[in-house]
Order: sequence, then structure tokens, then C-alpha cells
Amino acid sequence: MNLWLIPSTIPILSTPHQHHHHLHLPIIPTKLSLHNTLLATTLSFGFFFSSLPSSASALQPPSLPIPLSPSTEACRDVELRDVIVPTAPEVVTNEGLVQEAWQIVNDDFLDTGRNRWSQDTWQLKKDDILSNSIQTRSKAHNIIKRMLASLGDPYTRFLSPEEFSKMARYDITGIGINLREVTDDNGDQKLKVLGLILDGPAHSAGVRQGDEILAVNNIEVKGKSAFEVSSLLQGPNGTSVTIQVKRGNCGPVESIEVQRQFVARTPVSYRMEQTDSAADRVGYIRLKEFNALAKKDLVIAMKRLQDMGASYFVLDLRDNLGGLVQAGIEIAKLFLNEGDTVIYTAGRDPQLQQAVVSDTSPMIRAPVVVLVNDKTASASEIVASALHDNCRAVLVGKRTYGKGLIQSVFELQDGSGVVITVGKYVTPKHKDINGNGIEPDFQKLPAWDDVSQHLSKCSILQQG
Repeated sequence: MNLWLIPSTIPILSTPHQHHHHLHLPIIPTKLSLHNTLLATTLSFGFFFSSLPSSASALQPPSLPIPLSPSTEACRDVELRDVIVPTAPEVVTNEGLVQEAWQIVNDDFLDTGRNRWSQDTWQLKKDDILSNSIQTRSKAHNIIKRMLASLGDPYTRFLSPEEFSKMARYDITGIGINLREVTDDNGDQKLKVLGLILDGPAHSAGVRQGDEILAVNNIEVKGKSAFEVSSLLQGPNGTSVTIQVKRGNCGPVESIEVQRQFVARTPVSYRMEQTDSAADRVGYIRLKEFNALAKKDLVIAMKRLQDMGASYFVLDLRDNLGGLVQAGIEIAKLFLNEGDTVIYTAGRDPQLQQAVVSDTSPMIRAPVVVLVNDKTASASEIVASALHDNCRAVLVGKRTYGKGLIQSVFELQDGSGVVITVGKYVTPKHKDINGNGIEPDFQKLPAWDDVSQHLSKCSILQQG
């Protein structure tokens, strides 16, 4: 058994597509073992955001310096708490693989259906499954598939090693690194490199596991989230980005130029439209998906439309099946007042039972119409419900898809994986998105005076 730095599970919100190789989400798989334990700090950088793989085949294992004398104790790296010393590989048994998948469900699965799943009945299933020997790896995989299917959750599923590998290679930064936010002993937040794709652009240029990111293209990243910095790292294929890194708590500091090798296409298109009233101009923005460029490019579009004199905005989320949850949350905040609730989460893990609250002032205060339909799903529904429930936008179109579940991806010891539902989203007005969708205010675009009146009444009712 190869022991690795074990990242915590990163929940994701998948699109409603059930074709595994078309899941357009970056994901952090989690390497688990029945005998492994999570050491030291939690290695996620925000429970809504998921990024590069941490699989043994894709990431650089930790290779951090261990102090050789007491004189180095004062500069001891926080990563030392996360170092695991490799041992000789162990053979993965078929029974052990099935038991590993069983344990993940036992620890993390959230039953959001009507099956009334319980740990007692799940224990009986394990006893039944493992009562006979499992002769082949193929049979072990089939048992796991049937075991997960018995949960009755359409989003909980098995991934073959090939499917897991395809999913694990998604790169949000464009240079092959995964970032996490870490709070040091003084309460200061730092951005660290959680993992790298071996022989990827950053790894080849000299970036290493545990490096602290200080600046991107001379822009200091202090105070920025991992998601924001990942967006800064993105750029056209073949161009380069310079990142300043600090190796360990005591330096040295290096500037490393990394050539980008991956492309994220902008999901944003926009235009100015004239209304019947010559004085009113409408800024129309279409957002196709929530990828790493979504927020950055949406901000550019909104600023340009504002400069062109837009007095109203239309945000078109029709046929937007979702993507990065954190992108949806950050985009919703662009329209909300500080203190407004973006979304609530619910799950077995206490970390998944909290409110996500806007911490900034709105970028625009003009009335907004959000266009939705039956293919508006996942992260799109987070944005639509956040703006609607906080009286910032009216929804126009058809009832949304109704995908409000959170999944996490775990890697099994043979390179296969399981996707497990671990939580769900609830709107600011405590409505369950999953299976219900969001009902729009209007089926057809109303007059802008009606939009303004609707939002005004909503605000009065909310304050009253």
C-alpha cells in the first residue's frame, strides 16, 4: 500500500448529465484506505470548490524537508505535520477494495431520496457481500456497482480506472497545480500548492508541493481566495504566467515562469440592447457554463455594459447545466448586498451544514432579469435562487431542472473511484432545489416597469 498525503474530500455539484466522461467539473479525488487516517490539517480550500486530482498516478507525493537539528525548529514548515513516510506497496485484495467502497458510503453518504438508508442495514449488506470470497477484480467492480445502485441515488456511482483517470486530469488553473487556503498560527491566510500533475507545466518549471503562492504576474495574492488565484493563472494556450513562490515558512522566494498548456474558453457573451424607451438601455449577458473564467469575464462584461449606459441587465442562464460551484457562488455575490445569504447546505458532515453569505457590496444595483429554462441546473440554480430570494432579480422562463445535490469523488486503491452524494443545497428561503427546481416569476419577459415594481414589493415584504 502506497501511503500518500491524503486530502480531505472536496464536495462538488455535478451537472445533471449522467455520462461520466462528460462531467464538466474539476474534481479532487480522495485516496482512502481502511487503515489510512487523515493526518493533520484539512487540505481543502473551500468545500464548494474542487480542482486538480490528488491520485497517486497524477500528483507529486510530498517531499518536504525534515529538520535535522533543534536549531531549525523555529522555521519548521507547517507541511511537516502532513508528511507521510512511504512504505512498501501492498497488494490490494478484491475483498479490501469492496470494503473500502462500502466504508466510504458508510461514512459520508447522504440519502436524499425515500429509501431511508441506515447504517444498520448497510452493515448487513457488507456482511452479506463479504461472506464469500471475490475471485476477480472485475467481479469486485461489479459488486461495488450493484452495492451503489442499491442506494437508489442516480448520482452515486462507480468509476472504472479509465473513467476516473479522465475525470482526474481536469485542470482548473491551466498550469497543472491545485491550490488550497491555509491559516497559519497567527491567523493569516496563505495559498499553498496542494498537488501537481507530474511533468505538467508548473512541475516542469520548478513549482513543488507545499510552495506558498505570493504573487501572479506581479499581482499580490494576499487576501484572495484559491478560486480567484486559479482564475488569474488561466490564460491562452502557449502564453506564460510568472508566479512568485516561497519554499517553506523560511523561504527562499523564487519567481518562476510557467508556460500554459491548457485552454479554458470564455463562457460569456454580451451585447447592449435598446428598449422601446430611448432612455433605457439593457445589458444582455449570456453565461453558458461556470468554469474558471466565468466570474472574471462576467465582471468585464458588466463593467463594459455599465460604461455603455446600461440601466437594466438580463442574465441568460438558459441551457446552462452548471459547472464549478464556487464560480456560481462568487457570481451570485456580484449582485448581492453584504450579509445576504447565497445558499444553505445540508449534509451528514457538520462542514456541510452552514450558510454561505455574501461578504461584499453588489457590483451593480440595477434591476436584473434572469432567464431560465428546464436545462438551467446546478450552479445556475444557485445563482438564480440567490438573486431571486434576495429580491435582486426576477426569473423569467420555465421551471429549472432541479439538481441541488453535492457529490464527492473518492479514489479507490486500484485506481478506480466512487462518486458519492454527501449533501444538498437549499435556497435562501429554505426551499429544496433538488427534484423541485425553481419556479419563475414570469413565463415571458415583462415590461421593465413591472420588473422594478416586482422587486420593490419583494423587498418590502422581506423587510416587513
